[in-house]
Amino acid sequence: MLLLEKTWEYFLTHQTDFWAKTGVHVRLAGIALVCGIAIGITLGALSARSRGASGLATNGIGALRAVPSLAVMAVMLPLIGIGFTPALIALIILAIPPVLINTQAGFLSVDPAVLEAGKGVGLSPWQVVAKVQFPLALPVILAGVRIAAVEVLASATIGAVIGAGGLGEYIFAGLSLGPAYVHLVLVGAVTVALLALIAELLFGAAERITRRALFQ
Repeated sequence: MLLLEKTWEYFLTHQTDFWAKTGVHVRLAGIALVCGIAIGITLGALSARSRGASGLATNGIGALRAVPSLAVMAVMLPLIGIGFTPALIALIILAIPPVLINTQAGFLSVDPAVLEAGKGVGLSPWQVVAKVQFPLALPVILAGVRIAAVEVLASATIGAVIGAGGLGEYIFAGLSLGPAYVHLVLVGAVTVALLALIAELLFGAAERITRRALFQ
């Protein structure tokens, strides 16, 4: 109970610093997620058009996903130094796989007869993608975005190790300063958990809404 009181007191007395770190964390995760979504959807849509490209993209991204974000940041250090940019690149790499894989799965799940019907009414191949495949695949894509959002928000804490800022600074400061500063770990960890939960709920709701809209 004393630890919770100390955590709450710290939060109340350090509002400016807390919201500044939260803003950096959300900005880092948000930019990474937007870039990951753009790249993932593009690659997923392209790879879904070819069985060979589909396998190559899945295997390649699967291998990429196995690389820890901290390892990517370490590789970036000699190239572009410390700070926001290497952390952003690592998080973009983390965000791409679930979006790409779900985009690919969503596009491939569309009934071929529906695609033929689109072509039959005079739609071009890219119009079929934009007006038929993408809307029908959207719930599956959003499921991938939801996974990516939670992973990116949680992993953005590691960016503090290389000077990217964010809520990870609280966590690593608390761990390095010792037991008397455990409340700092709680301030960072609880806030990150709440942000991840909000992302999970928002994208989960968007996924359910699109499914209902498609199947009503």
